[in-house]
Amino acid sequence: MKVTPQYSRWWRRIQLKSRRVLENEELQMISLFESLTGATVKDCFLDPERRKVLFVVAENQLGVALGRRGQKINKIRRILGYNIDVVEEAKDDETFIRKLLSPARINYIKITERGGQKIAYVSVDERDKGLAIGREGRNINRVREIARIYRGIAHIKIM
Repeated sequence: MKVTPQYSRWWRRIQLKSRRVLENEELQMISLFESLTGATVKDCFLDPERRKVLFVVAENQLGVALGRRGQKINKIRRILGYNIDVVEEAKDDETFIRKLLSPARINYIKITERGGQKIAYVSVDERDKGLAIGREGRNINRVREIARIYRGIAHIKIM
């Protein structure tokens, strides 16, 4: 574990696969999540303003993380006092974006590269555009941030 000098000793930070550094609070949440669910957490995204946390778990471990009828998630939700989202890691970018935008119905995803940057064009069913975008663009902004950090996708456009 690497401790950076500009922070007090209580703010420990580590480097992840996504090249993002986690704060102490996120590390504690990951530790609690893994110990209570038995699932392997690959990454954690915390939104303290909305009291929401998103965990990226290893492939094929979503069921382990949720538990029967969501019992494990509900227990963690009560302990942390945060709303919890869980997304399963995917091998390719399209599947990962599809999982991030779930439960919105996706028609297709096209990923192109322009100027060395990946851009994803996502066609969403008309009835689910509001769900994919979210109030004031919260959902799509969260998906854009996670895709940028975790997969190197510069921009996501909803069509």
